[in-house]
Amino acid sequence: MKSIIRNGKIITNEGILPDGSVVIEDGVISHVGNWVGEIPGYDTIDATGCYVAPGFIDLHVHGGGGHDFMDGTVEAFEQVLHTHLLHGTTSMMPTTLTSTPAALTRVLDTYEKIAGTNDTGVGLLGLHIEGPYFAMNHRGAQDPRFIRAPDPDEYISLLNRYTCISRWSVAPELEGALNMGLYLREKCIIASIAHTDAVYEDIRLAVQHGFTLVTHLYSGMNGVIRRGAYRFAGTVESAFLMDCLDVEIIADGKHLPVPLLQLIYKIKGPDRIALVTDAMRAAGTTHTESILGNLENGLPVIIEEQVAMLPDKTSFAGSIATADRLVRVMWKEAGIPLSDVIKMMCHTPAKIAGVSKHKGELSTGMDADIVIFDESVQIQQVFIGGTRKI
Repeated sequence: MKSIIRNGKIITNEGILPDGSVVIEDGVISHVGNWVGEIPGYDTIDATGCYVAPGFIDLHVHGGGGHDFMDGTVEAFEQVLHTHLLHGTTSMMPTTLTSTPAALTRVLDTYEKIAGTNDTGVGLLGLHIEGPYFAMNHRGAQDPRFIRAPDPDEYISLLNRYTCISRWSVAPELEGALNMGLYLREKCIIASIAHTDAVYEDIRLAVQHGFTLVTHLYSGMNGVIRRGAYRFAGTVESAFLMDCLDVEIIADGKHLPVPLLQLIYKIKGPDRIALVTDAMRAAGTTHTESILGNLENGLPVIIEEQVAMLPDKTSFAGSIATADRLVRVMWKEAGIPLSDVIKMMCHTPAKIAGVSKHKGELSTGMDADIVIFDESVQIQQVFIGGTRKI
């Protein structure tokens, strides 16, 4: 299949090319630049002056469209993928929640069933296991019934049984967590800092033991803390200080207000920030009540003011955001240049996931995963491998 996207504002890592074109051949981008004119045998796609960007990449998503990956069914997986595809996501890391071992293995089994054959075409970048090895006092909406310290018999068994695990979020200060970090690094699996009570010294050790990413910065972790008269840098400050750490942020405008989004951008820069939805099953719906996790033993959630919360409103419970909302908030509300926003939504997540050689930017030789959106970041068209999906 050969096609040309013309009459678009092409967003590249270097900036925005007005009135540009993207040439696609057999699912791969063969040219990005000024309008090349009609080419015989190529379909012409008119972007109608809209923005043309790489497909969005979401490294942290639990659900959407009324379904959750923790449901552990092919139908749930397909519906979540389809919901986020409608909003521009072309690749993602399905994410689990703290749960029973049986519920987790059900999700892993389902992932392996559909990894190469899902009907939506959305690329699966491996499974992200979030929990159960977390600090209880920073659990957020993670189910306290199942939170515990790292168990090497458990995680080694899972990692030997399943090859689809690409990331594991852990509180690094827990007993056994540093050894787990080393094991994850040995297996080339992303070790991510999450739901943690760690201070600077803990994070420094975590980095030395293989941790490279911070899960939803500011959420489920401490900032500066006091012990008696003394102050200690928390996980947030450690992430800012350590240039080697990548961070993900839930840029829905609720988990983090605009000033904090601007602060993170100013300190870490677009090459170290991945925008994520952390979406739960109510994303893409009009539901006012929902369940976080699987339907059997998940936690009740209410939806108010465009965000999911526990019924007592003591904690957010994931988000109901989709990727287009993240782009809109960062660009329109936080005032960050659109090319940098797209880098945080596409290129940096691809780099973290280890797929940046073929995904995450519009350039020659890259997969033709492409999103076209208007000035309000309303999705107009989505292509995966050069095939129009939306």
